[in-house]
Amino acid sequence: MWTSINMDAYLAITCHYIDDSYKMNTVLLDVEKFPNRHTAENMALVKMNVMMEWAITDKVKCLVTDAAANMIACARILQVRHSVCIAHALNTMVKKSFDQVPALCDIRNKAKKVVTYFRSSTSAKEMLTQVQQDMNRPVLKLVNEVETRWNSTFHMLQRQHDERQTVGASLASLKTDIAPLHAQDYEAIQQILCVLAPFHLATVELSEEKRVSGSKVIPLLKMIHHSLQVEQLRLTMPITKELTENLIRRLREHIWNMESLSIMTMATLLDPRFKKLGFLNQTKMTEAVKRLKTECGNVIRAEDERPSTSSSTQGGNLWLLLDSAVDQHKQSSNATSDAIVEVDKYLSETNIQRTQDPLEYWRMQKQVYPHLYTLALQFLCTPASSVPCERVFSKAGEVLSKRRNRLSPKTMKQLLFLNKNN
Repeated sequence: MWTSINMDAYLAITCHYIDDSYKMNTVLLDVEKFPNRHTAENMALVKMNVMMEWAITDKVKCLVTDAAANMIACARILQVRHSVCIAHALNTMVKKSFDQVPALCDIRNKAKKVVTYFRSSTSAKEMLTQVQQDMNRPVLKLVNEVETRWNSTFHMLQRQHDERQTVGASLASLKTDIAPLHAQDYEAIQQILCVLAPFHLATVELSEEKRVSGSKVIPLLKMIHHSLQVEQLRLTMPITKELTENLIRRLREHIWNMESLSIMTMATLLDPRFKKLGFLNQTKMTEAVKRLKTECGNVIRAEDERPSTSSSTQGGNLWLLLDSAVDQHKQSSNATSDAIVEVDKYLSETNIQRTQDPLEYWRMQKQVYPHLYTLALQFLCTPASSVPCERVFSKAGEVLSKRRNRLSPKTMKQLLFLNKNN
């Protein structure tokens, strides 16, 4: 959802799928003006109409949104699997952990005041530029924090830490009451950056559109957890230790939830780079393998649902009920055993390198694991985040600007459709 400068609400829907050449694709399906109340029922109706218009109602495997209650309820109404955008989850995780440490909030607020001063005062900006040139450093502006994006806090602190000498020299030459950050503040910032770096790298990697990303969520959360545990041993300041403890606690809760989510666990197991190695909790991994075998069995049963050629016709309709029951039990038993064999054989293979393309692997193994191949095409196209859809509104903000505020919703929809699907 997005609100334009005219205070009109819009709903955007993107579609992510694997094409015939085994490449990930992202397309914009619709951008609709949304004058109704933002209830789950109203949003579900619009999404259902879009799915019917594009004839994909039976093909949609997952709906990826933020964690808003109406979005979650919307997926329930549509009877579609739902996944929470990992970028939003990481944003909430970091912000809440940060806010629980008042001393860190004080450092962040001091940094924001310094940034605001240099970005709002012409003389301060010129002084910083001059000092950077005198010190033979690149001329860089300070980065400000954006409330809705935690990684903007990371960038703000990182830039200010990198430019601490030029900022300090500039403030000393200017007549201002802005308090500079002290050596202890910069030491804390350095440790904060080390703690938050894995979150930043994960956010960037999980926001890709052209590569498989949903299957990375659980393994990356596991790697962040490991990085935090390693970094925790190096920290020297109580405030950064407290931040790390908060992050580890929230991260474990989120990993537990993610490893219980069928759409993400299936994607992880079906990614030949990760398989069972991607999981932190071994019990959850075992449960996920059982789910994969069940899903594989369902694919086999669907293929076997053909008219029976058993000997029941020899006795007319007299033995039809019994013979049908025997055939059904035999097919079900065969499907279960065949699924177990196929899944166990696949999981016993050595994982491919992390830099390899999982879709290329499935292209090559299509005949070896035909039923898992079918599942892989369904689950691996799930995006890790709703960032691709939010990028539509970044472009919308450029299209519907103050100088073009009379554009009709229909015209804007057409412009965005052409821009994103070109």
